[in-house]
Amino acid sequence: MTKPKKIAVVCNYALNPNRIGGMDRFWVAYDQKAKALGYEIDWYFSDYTPFEFFSELTIYSANSDNMESFFLEKVKQDSLKYDILVTHFLGLCSSFFKKAKATGIQQIIAVDHNPRPLEGFPLAKIIKNKIKGILYSSYIDQFIGVSNYAKKHILKDYGFFLDKKISVIYNGIDTSVFVKRTQENRNKFILTSHLRESKGIQDLLRALSIVEKPILSQIQIDMYGEGPYEDELRRLTAEFDLATIINFKGSSSKLNELYADYAYLIQPSHGETFCYSVIESLACNVPVITTVEAGNVLSVIKEDHNGFLFNAGNYNQLAAILKNIVLGNLKIEKDVSMPIEKEFNLEKMVNEHIQLLH
Repeated sequence: MTKPKKIAVVCNYALNPNRIGGMDRFWVAYDQKAKALGYEIDWYFSDYTPFEFFSELTIYSANSDNMESFFLEKVKQDSLKYDILVTHFLGLCSSFFKKAKATGIQQIIAVDHNPRPLEGFPLAKIIKNKIKGILYSSYIDQFIGVSNYAKKHILKDYGFFLDKKISVIYNGIDTSVFVKRTQENRNKFILTSHLRESKGIQDLLRALSIVEKPILSQIQIDMYGEGPYEDELRRLTAEFDLATIINFKGSSSKLNELYADYAYLIQPSHGETFCYSVIESLACNVPVITTVEAGNVLSVIKEDHNGFLFNAGNYNQLAAILKNIVLGNLKIEKDVSMPIEKEFNLEKMVNEHIQLLH
């Protein structure tokens, strides 16, 4: 009888019961599928305190320590043996992959979710990435980009010689858990994001600061998420006198139900590789206001069809969009959800990732 192959999945990602999103649902579905096929699977996350959603997974928590070091030390201390290593949200082409391979791992799959800065990397970083690609890419058997944009930048960052080792697997969502919008709620907007500078939320606040008061008073924006930039965003909210407009809601595990309460999602990001919130919003029949390249990295938002686009950082353009929505000059009344159900679904994502295992 053949011994089942054992998988380690290492994710630089903190699990949070108040934030159950697309990747959280993917990991549970992937775990179920892998086990059904006879694999054994252990999960490594940067931080985790047990809660029900992940109760069926075998999880080791790094307790916010360095993810790569924690995994290597755990393998060494407990004499663990893995046949396959899959990584998510880790930097690519680092010495970690060489060290992991040396533990006896036969196959390494590295999934790239990491956004790039809008203005590009500085020259020193560009050179460093090229060197890392030469030194360490051979230890990674398969690179996965979550979009064509991600694949393009893996090649650009680490070397075009990697082309044959890179595949694209789009992230997917379980459309069955999302509630569709049925009412207009024209001036009620939602923003869901990790609160960091690259998400461009400061541009939204600046845009609101130049909207005329009679129009501004009709706008409500609920902001869901947490992150290191929250204090600065709260400071700007106070500086621009937006306390009655912006509502900081923190993290929520119910976003799949909450989207339906809003007229539009606002995603002013400067850098994305996939952008789950855009897909989730469309699945809920909620059109999207986002940036031309970063927020629309999947090219799913079509102007006046399922959303409105502006250039990243251009808060004047964003202000004009918001103003014209309130005035009724811009509106989207058609159902925007159907294409998403066909192209970006969770089952397809899981099956394509499972097919990589050998």
